Amino acid sequence: MSNTEDLNRVERACADLRRDGQPVTFTAVAAHTGLARTTLYRNPPLRAVIDHHRHQATNTGTLTAITDELATLRAAVGAIAARVRRHEEQLRRINTREPT
Repeated sequence: MSNTEDLNRVERACADLRRDGQPVTFTAVAAHTGLARTTLYRNPPLRAVIDHHRHQATNTGTLTAITDELATLRAAVGAIAARVRRHEEQLRRINTREPT
């Protein structure tokens, strides 16, 4: 499973839990996504998404909510940047193998 797919699954799980009036917890998200709780805790982008949703309902519009959202966005951008760097490296390797 890719990081992007995991991020999407976690985001959907958090949104579903909030929509249904359920608390967003690592245990609930793990049960909803099928991912291990340790994976959710140890993966910074996934953890940031969960933390964001956990605090969003109580801190909407506060400085804490903005800070949480920034942390989530930074983690997501970091994950995307790492993936782009991997793809660029793969393209460089492919291009050096093929005669032009």
